Amino acid sequence: MACVYIDDGKAKYLDRAYGRVGREKLKTRLIEGCVSTGVRFHKAKVWKMEHEEFESSVVCSDGVELKASLIVDASGFGSTFIEYDKPRNHGYQIAHGILAEVDEHPFDLDKMVLMDWRDSHLGNEPYLRANNSRLPTFLYAMPFDSSLIFLEETSLVSRTGMVARLRHLGIRVRRVLEDEKCLIPMGGPLPRIPQSVMAIGGTSGIVHPSTGYMVARTLALAPVLAETIAECLGSTRMIRGRPLHHRVWNGLWPVDRRCTREFYHFGMETLLKLDLNGTRRFFDAFFDLNPYYWHGFLSSRLSIGELFMLSLSLFGHASSPSKFDIITKCPAPLIKMVGNLALETI
Repeated sequence: MACVYIDDGKAKYLDRAYGRVGREKLKTRLIEGCVSTGVRFHKAKVWKMEHEEFESSVVCSDGVELKASLIVDASGFGSTFIEYDKPRNHGYQIAHGILAEVDEHPFDLDKMVLMDWRDSHLGNEPYLRANNSRLPTFLYAMPFDSSLIFLEETSLVSRTGMVARLRHLGIRVRRVLEDEKCLIPMGGPLPRIPQSVMAIGGTSGIVHPSTGYMVARTLALAPVLAETIAECLGSTRMIRGRPLHHRVWNGLWPVDRRCTREFYHFGMETLLKLDLNGTRRFFDAFFDLNPYYWHGFLSSRLSIGELFMLSLSLFGHASSPSKFDIITKCPAPLIKMVGNLALETI
């Protein structure tokens, strides 16, 4: 199960299982799959890319030039080879996580903590409480046994929040087995569709704008992209150049998927406008929804029609102060979303 602590007096228990991806195991499995199917690796930095009508080339830092019908950029959000038509005004989520051996911890072994919005760990420090009210943080906790636990604080200054939270919970870390620091781009514009370089992963815009989730979605969409490429380059009438670029980009980002992303982006813009109490009220109502809706929202599975139904249901479940937040803080993001949806469907 999963649970969400709204505040010190309220917790919600969610009938949804969660797992943690073993990063080294996943990487090993993917590399083994590449080796077994004959993928060739070349270890160098990409210096520049050049494009002709039916062929592209990568010039490497060691002087080697690699030619291909299509270049797929999976190098992450910081890539400079993917082009945008709009300024990259992304939001960012910063997280600091540790997998640690501890003397003990207070969490149930049969539950993971999806969000802990409690702020009692800040004590009576006015500055810390005011800062956390303006830029709220939450704890994510997944216990594996009584002395092994994964903890992640998500905030703009994650290390300070983590230390204060551990101290308050009485958790004494004996040894840190893994230490991770994440800078997750949230929302922002999609790359220009189409263009000569294809993107997948963080640089393709598939990070969930409201949650930061990406790994499962990338694993689901990579075969879709691969199949589209294979259909184009493996057909008797090989499709290359602009028709290829059009097919692969629109295979990854068909119009309906672009529209649903606009809605998730609207969710992100709304959350950015909420303080701690507003965020608590929002998630209090969100996790009261039919599980089909909040499951689907978190995993990017809802259609645009289902997302509108979610919005109506969320407003119905919201408290009066939360409805006031929605009415007063949503109009600007809503107008922006409607305008972008109109452009996508023209």
